[in-house]
Amino acid sequence: MLKRLIEGYKDDPDYSHFVISLSTIGDVGTQLKAINVDVVDLNILSVLGLPLAFWRLTRMLRSKRPDIVQTWMYHADLFGGMAARFAGIRNIIWGIRGTLIPQGLWSRTRFIIWLCANVSHWLPRKIVCCAEAARSNHIDMGYSVEKMVVIPNGYDLSVFTTTPSLKQRVRDQFGFNSDSVVISAVGRFDPLKDFENFVNAAKLVGIRRPLVRFMMIGRGVDAANALLVDWLANTGFADRFVLLGERNDIVDMMSATDIYCLSSLAEGFPNVVAEAMAMQVPCVVTNVGDAALIVKDTGIVVPPQSSVALANALTAMVDLSFEQRAELGSRARKVIEESYSIEVILSQYRSLYSTVIS
Repeated sequence: MLKRLIEGYKDDPDYSHFVISLSTIGDVGTQLKAINVDVVDLNILSVLGLPLAFWRLTRMLRSKRPDIVQTWMYHADLFGGMAARFAGIRNIIWGIRGTLIPQGLWSRTRFIIWLCANVSHWLPRKIVCCAEAARSNHIDMGYSVEKMVVIPNGYDLSVFTTTPSLKQRVRDQFGFNSDSVVISAVGRFDPLKDFENFVNAAKLVGIRRPLVRFMMIGRGVDAANALLVDWLANTGFADRFVLLGERNDIVDMMSATDIYCLSSLAEGFPNVVAEAMAMQVPCVVTNVGDAALIVKDTGIVVPPQSSVALANALTAMVDLSFEQRAELGSRARKVIEESYSIEVILSQYRSLYSTVIS
């Protein structure tokens, strides 16, 4: 989202950006440099490197004298916010990009969040949350209520298009025939994504509707994952699942999808739901994070960790006619166009920046 935000301003003469990474620049930093954005890294690898990095960052900010310092996540909020203040800059905007608060007495990130909550009342001017659920959870942690503002993720909708020939080619590639109803799930193999919930629900759906096929995509979601393979074997029809692992052509995969399923037990702003909707794919989602707010009345929302409820909702979506699902998909695309297009989100950030500067 940081990359999308900067790209959205690249032709606007009123804005220039300078990006500083606390660690390395990573893939996103490399992509930003490719479009002539200044990107540097502080390369903080241990606590011992913090004093020198803090001094370097403060010097950079004093030299650049930006109108606004916008930090993106917890460690940057605290470290970057304090450095900005030492550099004499008061226009500081924090970022909260997740909903779940890490648990555990010795969680370093939870300690950082606790520190941020305490200094949030005087350090930043505004705090941008990516989701209403993130705002609510962090207020509960003690963050400043009056400084919170929600600006969700935005999407370049020109990317989310397909053609009948592409859809047919992808379906042919994975053996989906014209009678198949394809349900997809995307995400890294992580307990929070609750793919066990998805597989258990798929088992029930597959028993009821033998023509349904299941496509799973994400890091660790492949045939090398013994636990996942065991779950699929227990369904009795592992051959109906296609495991694709991590891919960079999610739009193409969505073009072959009839129904998207989010089975998570926790989310912030689930990007993949918005992306599926942008591809006019109706969604069945668990009621986590802002999923229900995004889907509205274009899909079905069920409680998390209830495979039966998830299976019932998926079955109901499968039983709709092609035309009915297409109508839901068309409405879903309209929701994204009206509320989550990158143009809409850029406008919200412009308004925020004007407020902070004034």
